[in-house]
Amino acid sequence: MYENDQNKSNRVLTIYSELLNGKILNKKDLAEKFHVNEKTIQRDLEDIRLFLDGQFVSEDIHNDLIYDYKYRGYRFEHIDKMKFTNDEILAICKILLDSRAFRKDDMKTILAKLLDCCVPKESQKIVTGLIGNEIYHYIPPTHNSHFLNKMWSIGTAIRDGLKIQFFYKGIQGKIGHERTVKPLAIMFSEYYFYLAAILENVNPKKQFENPDDINPTIYRIDRINGLKITSEHFLIPYKDRFEEGEFRKRIQFMFGGKLKRVKFEYTGYSLEAVLDRLPTAKIIRENNGKYIIQAEVFGDGIDMWLKSQGENVKII
Repeated sequence: MYENDQNKSNRVLTIYSELLNGKILNKKDLAEKFHVNEKTIQRDLEDIRLFLDGQFVSEDIHNDLIYDYKYRGYRFEHIDKMKFTNDEILAICKILLDSRAFRKDDMKTILAKLLDCCVPKESQKIVTGLIGNEIYHYIPPTHNSHFLNKMWSIGTAIRDGLKIQFFYKGIQGKIGHERTVKPLAIMFSEYYFYLAAILENVNPKKQFENPDDINPTIYRIDRINGLKITSEHFLIPYKDRFEEGEFRKRIQFMFGGKLKRVKFEYTGYSLEAVLDRLPTAKIIRENNGKYIIQAEVFGDGIDMWLKSQGENVKII
């Protein structure tokens, strides 16, 4: 009797596990696999359905066991809602690879976990085949450093409102500096993750071209060393809270500085690319393929970008 109960438990758990992995199961195939009749499999499926009916689920997650007439088998309804489709996961993988944000070993680990957790088993080989060549030829960022744990520590400090300290050496800096900052947000742009923070304990007249500039300073997270999360809390009034969504629209080049409004004439072939590059951009007027565009941006990075456009851009 014990052996029969154990066999049934193993069989039901195996069926349940396969359903969770997004498989569509046919009663006849299951009966042959476990050497039982189809009525036994039907009772197993009813036991699983009764178990699901007794579980609490949110309105967004449905654990219904249904019969799919198209594929002539049983499946979990929530699998289609919770799993990424092939095209969705392929797009996400392509974006990750094109970002070149991580070391090669970190990138491979992230992609492997993404595929294993979010893609039905039968689709994983297809997606892996479509991105395999890019993984093989993947070129990591020049810094080639691990920084994910560091980024998570900064994220928890932002959540808890704790000041952080670190040693930082900028791209052009000959010597580094100890910094104490109020961390505000983590952002990503063109290969690198950045920290937006309010700098403390410095002389603004010596440190900044504009001493009255109270906008966040920007730090590349991979360049942050000796990170220490302090026990000192900081509080920013709600009316002065940092809204990274709005800030992100205006800081496309990850250079700190004051908010400025720029106006330029654009005569290039891809107006769409300009509007996507500058989310705050507005077309003031257009005449025979010449567009007058105005945008709000933080920092001096916009100047470098405008100059890089050559004859397509004329600053007004």
